[in-house]
Amino acid sequence: MTASLYEPCTIRGLTLRNRVAMSPMCQYSCEDGLASDWHLVHLGARASGGVGLVIVEATAVVPEGRISPGDMGLWDDRHVEPLARIARYVESQGAAPGIQLAHAGRKASCEAPWLGGKAILDPAEGGWPVVGPSAIPFDESSPVPHELTVAEIDALVDAFEAAARRALAAGFKMIEIHAAHGYLLHEFLSPLSNKRADEYGGPLENRIRPVLRVAERLRSVIPDAMPLFVRISATDWAEGGWDVEQSVELARRLKALGVDLIDCSSGALVPHVKIPVGPGYQVPFARRLRKEAGIATGAVGLITDPKQAEKIVDDGDADLVLLGRELLRDPYWVLNAMQAAGREAPWPVPYGYVFKHRR
Repeated sequence: MTASLYEPCTIRGLTLRNRVAMSPMCQYSCEDGLASDWHLVHLGARASGGVGLVIVEATAVVPEGRISPGDMGLWDDRHVEPLARIARYVESQGAAPGIQLAHAGRKASCEAPWLGGKAILDPAEGGWPVVGPSAIPFDESSPVPHELTVAEIDALVDAFEAAARRALAAGFKMIEIHAAHGYLLHEFLSPLSNKRADEYGGPLENRIRPVLRVAERLRSVIPDAMPLFVRISATDWAEGGWDVEQSVELARRLKALGVDLIDCSSGALVPHVKIPVGPGYQVPFARRLRKEAGIATGAVGLITDPKQAEKIVDDGDADLVLLGRELLRDPYWVLNAMQAAGREAPWPVPYGYVFKHRR
């Protein structure tokens, strides 16, 4: 193996020091959408730990697009500087700062997971009405979403653009559009959550239109040298839902619009589905989209071992490996893996000095 996982990687005009990215992971720890010291340390530690790309958690483009009242936001100019502080620090540590822009759709207005995660609609508790492509709730205990009008869809595309402009002002070097995990853009994609009879529902061409519109708008406002990613759920794991074949076609269309990489996750649109969870269980999606759509992909999902991650890249299954929980367990996963492989690990100077003079 060539262990190319640890070699520099250029995507459009951005060169990453390696092919390991920190997957966006919600912290549900903001007030009014504002990033805090917690986020600086949480994200900054993984930058210091050697990853090539740090992606900020799902960041709502409108207040109603938050999963919970504690979600990150970028719907107001006052959100820019706290995020700029994080972007500056991440970049100072040799990693590229990226951000994921999102709208939670019918899965919005929920408690933090450690409080139970149930839907909260009472404004006194911080809740709000939810929206979706159709008036279909997530499950039997979830609220019925307001079906978005065409004018409201137009406004949401504008909101993604406005958030992207703020992300540029904050100094981010890459933007990812969140179209996975049962949130709004994914809800439009899947026939299970989209029963519309207008230009945004029915055949594939219509259901993919909101994602394509957002991607086209963002590509038109961000610099040519900036990479644009899209995270998708490659399958709903449910009969009659979104599947890999549709994902391949979407990836082809997104590539034609200037999207650089598809971040391949899966599921979370509907409850009570059986998912064959296991090490690298989503890697085949990244492999297939990379091969059939001719676009760069990111692999994510129970990737824990360095040899496993190296093989994904060396075998051509994906261009990037995104780590989530494993980076929570070990912020220095990359540096430890490089050192174990006998490679020169770029430890932060105050740490590296200690290791080099270890007795």
